[in-house]
Amino acid sequence: MRNYINVLFIFLGTTSLLSCQTSDDEITRGGHQEYEQYGTAFQQVPDSRDVSMYQVNIRAFSEEGTFNGVIDGLDHISDLGVNVLYLMPVYPVGEERSAGGLGSPYSVRDYYSVNPEFGTLEDLRNLVDGAHERGMAVIMDWVPNHTAWDNEWITTNPEWYQQDEEGNIIHPPGTNWQDVAQLDYSNDELRAAMKDAMSYWIYTANIDGYRVDAADYVPHSFWAETVPFLRNIKNQDMIMFAEGSRKDHFRAGFDYIFGFNFFDHLKQVFVDNASATVLQNSFATEYENVYDDTKRVVRYTSNHDVNLSDGTPQELFGGDRGSMAAFVVAAYMKSIPMIYNGQEIGWNERLEFFSRDPINWNAANNELLEEYKDIIEFRNNSTAIRRGEYNGYSSEHVAAFTMSTEDETVLVLSNQRNRENNFIFPSTLAGTSWEDIFNGGTVSLESQITLEPFQYLVLRTGN
Repeated sequence: MRNYINVLFIFLGTTSLLSCQTSDDEITRGGHQEYEQYGTAFQQVPDSRDVSMYQVNIRAFSEEGTFNGVIDGLDHISDLGVNVLYLMPVYPVGEERSAGGLGSPYSVRDYYSVNPEFGTLEDLRNLVDGAHERGMAVIMDWVPNHTAWDNEWITTNPEWYQQDEEGNIIHPPGTNWQDVAQLDYSNDELRAAMKDAMSYWIYTANIDGYRVDAADYVPHSFWAETVPFLRNIKNQDMIMFAEGSRKDHFRAGFDYIFGFNFFDHLKQVFVDNASATVLQNSFATEYENVYDDTKRVVRYTSNHDVNLSDGTPQELFGGDRGSMAAFVVAAYMKSIPMIYNGQEIGWNERLEFFSRDPINWNAANNELLEEYKDIIEFRNNSTAIRRGEYNGYSSEHVAAFTMSTEDETVLVLSNQRNRENNFIFPSTLAGTSWEDIFNGGTVSLESQITLEPFQYLVLRTGN
């Protein structure tokens, strides 16, 4: 690897954080410049266990589909109680539009620029500053596995890409992603360039970390080198989120992996009538051999991919009521909950992300919005939910589990069916008295309880 990476560590140890504008002529594409820091380090980045995340599809969030449109909605996002804002890719996209519309945001033409469709670098900085002022950290989506076919690296450094036997650059093997070219991480110069590009935005936009697209496709050795490097750029905590399921992402320094497995099992329960016990199996699979208790799985009932390909939460989980019965499990089962823009108001239309597809915020289901707020608020106020020990008690039809600390135990019961169901308590729970968090009052657990269709209860005992 080039020696300039070592130079950066020396520079970081001797240079204070400065606020300045960075112009294009200060950038060496794929090389290293000693970037000066825009803004000041954000000291309110939450502990990795305490995050609630909100994903923004910039093309859908507002009528204009810009950074400024997101800025106008920051109060709405903050009022949900979330503390991390996750922006889908902000970079210029390639001219190859096999995905249609304006092109895939995951087809990056230039890692060092913002997409003029969204606004300017100054607009992005204003968005990050606005989130910070409201106590929210900001992470950006990063696309390290592949680039657009008109990314300048294709011309300047074709050796940074995987090639077939005839020397032709290829699209990612085993995929139908024809609009992107596969990078080659056996090339040390490519690795250095990618690390530099990732560091650039931490300096230039003062972001607080990354959600890394297709992280499983990139070698562990790159992440083990790069994640600690990025964490050392600023004197603050950083959030690193791998859109992948490999456990070695945790060993590389990522805080989170993606709950693919949980979402698939959740669909099995609601769509295929599988037993609710499969959610416990999913929990065991996702946390198998995870020995660092600060690490978490990000769980969701919607995101940009599954919303478009599989359906909205209402489509998948039985309408508004079923969607909430699913979400409360995803949010509380030793997880990091993620809300995709629009789901909190019950927007029951699939959102494009290859073209503008604005959400109609005037059609908000305010009752549902308040319910999302209540679920996130209790999570924010419950140490047991955020940091407790999980124990599963699910039955055929009811997802049931506790999250416990020494001082607090929370019991979650969620009927996963659109029909009444009984739940028989194990002996460890029967005959106990609990506070009903969302309905008020006290609940004394006898031998069993009857839950209405898609009803959920969140009960607490202790301090």
